[in-house]
Amino acid sequence: MHPAPASRAELPTAGASSLPRFVFLGLAVALLFILDLAAGSVRIPPIEALSALFGAGENETWKSILGIFRLPKALTALFSGAALAVSGLVLQTLFRNPLAGPDTLGIGAGASVGAGLVVLVAGRSGSTFIGELGLAGYSALALASALGAAAVLALILMISRRLASNLTLLIVGILIGYFAGSILSLMVFFSSPQKVQIYLGWTWGSFGGVTRERLPVLLAFILLGLGLLLGKTKALDAILLGDRVAESIGVDTRATRRRILIAASLLAGAVTAFCGPVAFLGIAAPQGARRFFRSSSHRILLPASALAGSFLALLADDLAQVTAQGLVLPLNPLLALLGAPLILGIFLGSPRKEVAA
Repeated sequence: MHPAPASRAELPTAGASSLPRFVFLGLAVALLFILDLAAGSVRIPPIEALSALFGAGENETWKSILGIFRLPKALTALFSGAALAVSGLVLQTLFRNPLAGPDTLGIGAGASVGAGLVVLVAGRSGSTFIGELGLAGYSALALASALGAAAVLALILMISRRLASNLTLLIVGILIGYFAGSILSLMVFFSSPQKVQIYLGWTWGSFGGVTRERLPVLLAFILLGLGLLLGKTKALDAILLGDRVAESIGVDTRATRRRILIAASLLAGAVTAFCGPVAFLGIAAPQGARRFFRSSSHRILLPASALAGSFLALLADDLAQVTAQGLVLPLNPLLALLGAPLILGIFLGSPRKEVAA
């Protein structure tokens, strides 16, 4: 059932108090970024890490550690968190479902199938296959992952036109995710032990596998996905109110949906290819941004969700380093520990009609 047409005045508006919140969240992200540079098996004081980053430090070992390992990892966490959060936000807008996201709708599973085809089927059997992929190979990996995500998202978008309930659509997405997961399981079963070991390690999720050489490829896909959403904030606001409302104010809903599909696929697919199937960020970050900024305007929510996603990704990566004996914890269990209580708290504290929307 579509809502009645609304005037331009009924579109979401941005609050006047957003700037202090942006400053606060931006400073929090900057602090976590510096801590991510400092944390690791070799502890570097945050001030020294910041000095070494700008070439002012005297410890050449610290400079090498930062330049080769920690700066690419921190930048990967920063941009990957933003990409998954924006992907989740536009999917929640597209399906008008607060629980929509790359992982709940099976899009992450579709991206994993695309990446799995490259790793488990097309790759060599040696245990160094991932490490030896050149820029062209990683571009193919990211593209295959994005195509897998796009295929699942297109299927869900087609099914959504025949369903009246957002809850039913969410269940369909979960089922599609299980279907994609079964395909992955079969590929794993018929693959060599070396490839299976590589693949299973990839499924834990990590920001540390992106080197300086691979980082430009990841950033290119992320920036391309984000670029598709530039100037589309009013269209996203209108779609949130329903297709009839959007069309009544001149929004081309078909073209906008197609753009959202491509952008979400590129963002989720690229991160999945390079970092593994990172969970919870795509749901938790946009919902957290909505509550923290108290706004439904996408002019606010797009950058706010990006910052919130970067915050959660860097926080999880920082916590992964805080272990004895220099061990690094897997990323996905930490994100589940952070994201699940956050999502639960958001919905328990929301009005019933808002949660059902």
